[in-house]
Amino acid sequence: MTTHEQLQEVFQTVFADDSIELTPQTTAHDIAQWDSVAHINLMFSIEQAFGIQFAGNELAEFANIGELEKYLETRRS
Repeated sequence: MTTHEQLQEVFQTVFADDSIELTPQTTAHDIAQWDSVAHINLMFSIEQAFGIQFAGNELAEFANIGELEKYLETRRS
């Protein structure tokens, strides 16, 4: 499974919406359900799925999904 596919699966699960289709340009503003509580759930779900740990609120620092995917690619073992 690619990083993109795995990340999309995490988003679809966290937001309970199988119609979510991530693109490199996708941001929090593109997903209506992405509020502060969902952000925390998303952060923990990504950490679990990819076996990483974000420093503080590092997830909020990415401008879009493309930046997040690049970061995750560098963290894969």
